[in-house]
Amino acid sequence: MKLQHAVRFLAFGLLLLVIPAVLSSPSAAQIGISVRIGPPALPVYEQPICPSPGNMWTPGYWAWDDDDGYYWVPGTWVEAPQPGLLWTPGYWGWNDGVYAWNGGYWGSQIGFYGGINYGFGYGGNGFYGGEWRGGSFF
Repeated sequence: MKLQHAVRFLAFGLLLLVIPAVLSSPSAAQIGISVRIGPPALPVYEQPICPSPGNMWTPGYWAWDDDDGYYWVPGTWVEAPQPGLLWTPGYWGWNDGVYAWNGGYWGSQIGFYGGINYGFGYGGNGFYGGEWRGGSFF
């Protein structure tokens, strides 16, 4: 009886360790969107002047609305949630006969963002838009 109680207690403890990791994973909070029509070409626009030191540019992207189709979400300057984090832009990727949205995210390095040349430091094969130095983004 004591062994059975110990096994249940251990299983419950492991469950408590796993749940926060699952809930905090980037994919746990994302909603899947897929459409059969590819997004329009990225518009050409000028990047506004950076409003204050330490801000990072997050490029614009095409979002989807079931009633109106694609609509443009403009890029903006934002402060990183914490020093050292960089923004990986989202992108529409072709998968199993549909275009699926892969959301952007903050991380310690720039990840894959569809090979899309957003400009302004996001050239399609890496990030050249600045760097972290001493807790500030330059």
